Formats: sequence, C-alpha cells, structure tokens
Amino acid sequence: MSGFEFKENYNIEDLVKIVKILRSENGCPWDKEQDHHSIRKDFLEETYEVLEAIDTDNTELLREELGDVLLQVVFHSQIETECNSFTFDDVADEVCKKLITRHPHVFGDIKVENSEQVLKNWDNIKKKTKEQETYKDTLESVSKILPALMRSYKVAQRAERTGLSVIKASPLDILLDEKAQNIDKDVYSRVIGNTLLSFVNFARKVGVDPEEALQKATDSYIEDFGKVEETIRLEGKDVSSLSIDELDAIWQKVQTK
Repeated sequence: MSGFEFKENYNIEDLVKIVKILRSENGCPWDKEQDHHSIRKDFLEETYEVLEAIDTDNTELLREELGDVLLQVVFHSQIETECNSFTFDDVADEVCKKLITRHPHVFGDIKVENSEQVLKNWDNIKKKTKEQETYKDTLESVSKILPALMRSYKVAQRAERTGLSVIKASPLDILLDEKAQNIDKDVYSRVIGNTLLSFVNFARKVGVDPEEALQKATDSYIEDFGKVEETIRLEGKDVSSLSIDELDAIWQKVQTK
C-alpha cells in the first residue's frame, strides 16, 4: 500500500494507524462495514480465548490472544474517532487517571496495611467517582450482562465489604462449620460443583431456566439490601455497631414485608 511503512517490529501507534487504514475509504470492505454491535460477540470470543490461554499456561498463545483483545479495543475506539466522540488516546488517558485515583496508597498519602483495605478504599473511591449515593448503587453497578453465577458472586463480594451482608443458613452449612475449616479446598470445590449441578438438573426437570432464576434472585437480593441500608439510615444507626443478630433481624423484617 502506498505510503504505508513496513517494519520488522510494530507498536501500539502502528496498530492504531493500521486499523484507521482498514476503516478508510480505500481500506477493507468488511472492516468498513462493521459497527459496535456487529463485532460485539467477537470481543467476548477473544476474551474467552485469552482465558483459555491462561488456563493452559500457553504463553505464546496468550501473547497472540491478548493482541486480538487489544485489536478489539482499538477497533471500537476507531469507530468512535470517526464519529468525533473519543479516540484511543482518550481511552488510555481515562484508564490511567482511574488507576492513579484509585491507588492513593501508591500515588498519594493514604496508608494501607493489606489487600482488604485496598479493596475497601477502591470501593469507596469508585462510589464517589461514579456518583453512587448508596451501597445499593454499588451493587446495581455490577453488569447484568455477566453470566448469572459470576454476577451473583460479585454482588455478594461487594455486599460483604459493606458490612451489611448476612450469610443465610444453607444445606451446605456443614462445610462452614468451624470443625470443617481444615477441609481441603478440592473437597469444597467438588461438593459445591456437584450441588450446583444438582440444582441445574432439578431446574431443568421442573422447567425453570437456572440462569434466569439466579438473575432474578440476585435482583431481589439487591432490592432487599437497599431496604436494609435505608432502614439503618432512618434509624440513625451505625453499621459497625450492629451485632450479627441485630443485622439479621433487620434482614428478616425487610424480607417479610
């Protein structure tokens, strides 16, 4: 191609230029036709291929698949550049600023002693920058596009860090018993995996979509969480001063309404 410089090694600036050429008037017909929606699934597929490379410890494949994910980022950015919305540099600028802002213990004067404190600070900073007024808002910010099990895990994880979460009794209580704390992690994995599989099979037999059921249950949990948070606020109480029994009583009260 006239004006294009072939090299032995290329960098990120070259990738941006190449994608721009592919999308140009004299570029590739297929690339020019694409929009965010037409290549949406490609992004997901490339991400899964990265995960596969990680799971198989294949560093050469990982390098290749990370490149494919990077291509997706650059391609989507180029589409927006053509709309005078934002550029790839804007994307890089925003994530750099986010990392600096959310790591005040590295780029500022905040002191932390462990990863748990880092995560709490991260949540609090994110809550402010995303203009999330309540902890419920932080739970609702977990993408509903995520698979149900992944979404429910992230919601529960964030809820636990707020101090408002109460773990309910379940058929797996034996695994949570103090006497069982020394059980090998593989045993936990096997029991939980088999239990999940049993529930999926039961759902199939009774005609319930387990993905949809878990999404609805997660939505319901977030709603109840919001009510608990609001109840504590209206009563003028401090979460840290509440015992597990007091917190559980509030949850019970909310869920019976």
